[in-house]
Amino acid sequence: MAFTPSKDQKRREREQKKLEKRMAREEARAEKLAAKQAAEDAAYEEAEEEAAEEPEKDVSEMTEAELQAKLEADFEAELAAEAAEAAELAKAEGGEDSDR
Repeated sequence: MAFTPSKDQKRREREQKKLEKRMAREEARAEKLAAKQAAEDAAYEEAEEEAAEEPEKDVSEMTEAELQAKLEADFEAELAAEAAEAAELAKAEGGEDSDR
């Protein structure tokens, strides 16, 4: 007579499989977050190096187009920072709910 696993053993195997899949997803999410953070750090360092290489002009010496470009760049940087902060808050709140 052939051996058949009990219902309890099958349930444990299913639960183990689900656990392994969840752990793999969490690991992939952590790797993706680390890669994103590394890319942001590299971009920030590159921007710092560029800023250090180019001395900033005095506002009185800038043309109107340069002033407008500087204003837009500052606004975009501030907007990106706020969006990143909002995304971090949303991830933090979403992560807490998934533990329940």
